[in-house]
Amino acid sequence: MSFDEKLQQVLERVDELSSRMASETFDADDFANLSREYSELEPVAEAVRALMARKEELAGLGEILTDPDSDKEMRDLAAMEQSELAKQITAAEHDVRIALLPKDVDDERNAILEVRPGTGGDEAALFASELFRMYQRYAESVGWKFETLSFSETELGGLKEGIAEIGGRGVFAKLKFESGGHRVQRVPVTETGGRIHTSAATVAVLPEAQEVDIQIETQDLRVDTFRAQGAGGQHVNTTDSAVRITHIPTGTVVSQQDEKSQHKNRAKAMTILRSRLYEAERERQANERAEDRRSQVGSGDRSERVRTYNFPQGRVTDHRINLTLYKIDQIITGPGLSEVIDALVAEDQATRLADMD
Repeated sequence: MSFDEKLQQVLERVDELSSRMASETFDADDFANLSREYSELEPVAEAVRALMARKEELAGLGEILTDPDSDKEMRDLAAMEQSELAKQITAAEHDVRIALLPKDVDDERNAILEVRPGTGGDEAALFASELFRMYQRYAESVGWKFETLSFSETELGGLKEGIAEIGGRGVFAKLKFESGGHRVQRVPVTETGGRIHTSAATVAVLPEAQEVDIQIETQDLRVDTFRAQGAGGQHVNTTDSAVRITHIPTGTVVSQQDEKSQHKNRAKAMTILRSRLYEAERERQANERAEDRRSQVGSGDRSERVRTYNFPQGRVTDHRINLTLYKIDQIITGPGLSEVIDALVAEDQATRLADMD
């Protein structure tokens, strides 16, 4: 199918959806699905109409330039407008092509963020804590909601494990490329000799799953309760409010102890468990489409080294797209992360556009 045929197909589908919603009767689910498809396609159709209008205008300018009866002043003006309009059409076509790219069905979902220290002992835990705060401040800077589900600290203030739910528009689409191994190079606060150490942390970004997305049978769960513990191992309350849920078929284990209420801890644990099982199913399907994964920015594998934060040089390098920015302070404090994420999204779009051509 040619590009112009795809554009026509979009316009016809939007007209069809609009007509059906106006003239037919649907149950709530069908109407919601049609409305969702229409809301996704209408902005694309609007961009297509604008592109077609520009092309018609360009054709009109071409007629002026080839018309022997038009005066020189008119032809000169048309030539100037033609050059500018051609640039606008090129940019508009690029935007429309991106809008027509197949979307990850989970792009508009909220995300579950999990951060854990890797190799490097106390320094790795401190770095993991910084990463967790980086994502929190980034989320706040773009207007997303950041809710900490679990935050387990070491005695030095490092992070054993941090889990958060991030809500907003297009969260997973932006953050999904953050999954993988993050490495830090600097002189640790615990280092007395001034030597630079390399430590690591692991980041996982999962699409938040709803109950309708994945079926979890009650008999497949083992639920244990225990008393919550602080950083030093001491009990922080006198009731068994902490919850550990094991999904027996997969061996997936989730623990929650941040809330004083056992009921709230269980609800949070189930949110995380659903998302982990949903992500496992996504990975299984992606592995079956191994050829398609070659076109992605990185594999999304948590063992893949994706980024290095070098403090002595003030440098952040994303290894998947060979991007180096000497803006470590702006990035690690949150808002500067936008430049890295936007570059990753743009590279992914460019790669998929090349695959379509």
